[in-house]
Amino acid sequence: MNSNNSSNTNNSGSTTQIAQIATLANGCFWCSEAIFKRLRGVKSVIPGYSGGLVENPSYEQVCIGNTGHAESIQIKFDPRIIPYEKILDVFWHTHDPTTLNRQGNDIGTQYRSAIFYHDEKQKEIAEKSKSDLENAGIYKNPIVTEIIPFKNFYVAEDYHKNYYESHRNATYCSFVIDPKVHKLIQKYRSDLQDKYK
Repeated sequence: MNSNNSSNTNNSGSTTQIAQIATLANGCFWCSEAIFKRLRGVKSVIPGYSGGLVENPSYEQVCIGNTGHAESIQIKFDPRIIPYEKILDVFWHTHDPTTLNRQGNDIGTQYRSAIFYHDEKQKEIAEKSKSDLENAGIYKNPIVTEIIPFKNFYVAEDYHKNYYESHRNATYCSFVIDPKVHKLIQKYRSDLQDKYK
């Protein structure tokens, strides 16, 4: 991979006057991509690596766990259809934000829970959403999700894109991603694109 794979979004998170960018890490990016691409107002979901120190890391490097990167997704969305608050609501409720450096059997810092905010408004919304979730008492354990400024995003190798749609019969998809997608459909059906309801 070369440096051209790094995202060229600016610090505001905006690529146009309408589209905005959210960068999130909530475990395996195959799962995250499958979830967020189904939402109305989401224009694209790109799997990649964020939050680390190594430039243009490979999947193999990230899997070793010493690059500092988390498997992440970058979501381009239309806030007139789906506000950032809704993006985060789905984020909180489709993974376990109380497990440090782990989601299910996926273990390591590359699977940590993180919100990489692109501007002060996103930071404010993220911190409020985390506080509201803590105050609601939904989880008995403390939320360990990092809320940190966006620094970098490196697009993952092509074979990671649309992984769930291309490997529906794979064991990982059946046992790990399918339940997450079913949960999404049950809880957020009205927020889904028609083809995914």
